[in-house]
Amino acid sequence: MPHILEPVESEPFRFTLNTDGESHTVENVLAIGTLVCGVIAFITGFIVSAHVIASWFGALGFGGGLYAQYVSATTPQRSVIIAGVVASFVGVALGIAHGGFIP
Repeated sequence: MPHILEPVESEPFRFTLNTDGESHTVENVLAIGTLVCGVIAFITGFIVSAHVIASWFGALGFGGGLYAQYVSATTPQRSVIIAGVVASFVGVALGIAHGGFIP
């Protein structure tokens, strides 16, 4: 066991959603799309005059995120999806509170 005494070379940090070694293109697009919709809904949810954008992007992100969670394959995908779903929920709630889906 001489390899135990040798220093271990660490790999540089690389963010990836495919921790299982396989390519999951559709699942990755759904995860990133959910996060983007959630961020847009969250930010516009605090702007009263942007309630329509917040409501629609929040509903799209929430519904799409639930489906993405259903088909996700890896834990990092699920983490990104949950962050997007929570942001979408907050955005759609604020959008509805400020006026809803219709201008």
